[in-house]
Amino acid sequence: MASSLHAGTRLLVVAPHPDDESIATGELIQQVRQAGGEVRILLLTLGDNNPWPQRWVERRVRIGEAERRRWGERRREEVEQALRQLDVEPSALQVLAWPDMGLMGRLREQLEPSLAALGDSLAAFRPNLVALPALGDRHPDHGAAHVLFRLALARWRGESPRVLAYLVHGREERGGGRVKLDSSVGLHANKLAALACHRSQMTLSGKRMHRLADRAESYRLVRSRGRAASPPLPWRPPPLLQPWLHLLVVDGDGVRSWPWREAPLALDGQGRHVLHAWSEGSDGPCFAKLYMNLRSPWIFDRWGWCEL
Repeated sequence: MASSLHAGTRLLVVAPHPDDESIATGELIQQVRQAGGEVRILLLTLGDNNPWPQRWVERRVRIGEAERRRWGERRREEVEQALRQLDVEPSALQVLAWPDMGLMGRLREQLEPSLAALGDSLAAFRPNLVALPALGDRHPDHGAAHVLFRLALARWRGESPRVLAYLVHGREERGGGRVKLDSSVGLHANKLAALACHRSQMTLSGKRMHRLADRAESYRLVRSRGRAASPPLPWRPPPLLQPWLHLLVVDGDGVRSWPWREAPLALDGQGRHVLHAWSEGSDGPCFAKLYMNLRSPWIFDRWGWCEL
């Protein structure tokens, strides 16, 4: 991987929250800078909807809008400190300040303005290397960030960059297409020093975050795929849960959603659910998500996304 980095490398890191850039790409960022390349961080949210660490650090129970704004500004300052540690100037940070824990809602309700904003970021920086969250990441903001950025890339008329997907929450999928990053003791130590700049998160969750950042950095190379006419879905939800399940499909043409039992599905000869009667007008990627429309204290996805 390091041998492919050079002074002409323009790395764009798509980070849903402050600290994702250090946890997932801290060593990649350093290697690009050491090669003389440029780095930009596209921070989608300020991580301000983060109540339990804020309650712990500030010794408060109630968190209102003013407290959330203050917490978001604190996290922005922390990410700037982390970037300095990684030899990236704060001017390379672009913050969209979309709602934390709200990227799925933004995808469903504001798809067009979201894709336009991401397209503007691509046009302004013109990256030839992109690191973005994996589609299979179980944090709903991460999966939605992958979908939004892939759709924006499909619309962009510039030269297609190499796209690497990083995983923070969940288990790595088996299979090929993995890119392992070369490492060194110095690179890794400096990455952990950058992570330590996120003090608001380390106070309550330091062990977990250190464990996430301590893994060897590896990525899955994202390749464009052809779209299947009647794609099979990877899920076989039990009948007892089906009344509460919904299926969402999104591509460059828009978003469609159905209760599971009303979705245009049929069973194939292998017992898999196959999606029929869906739009094939767009040439870009298409994604589906299975989710339960119930409130829960558990924030992570049970089924998540797949690419059709």
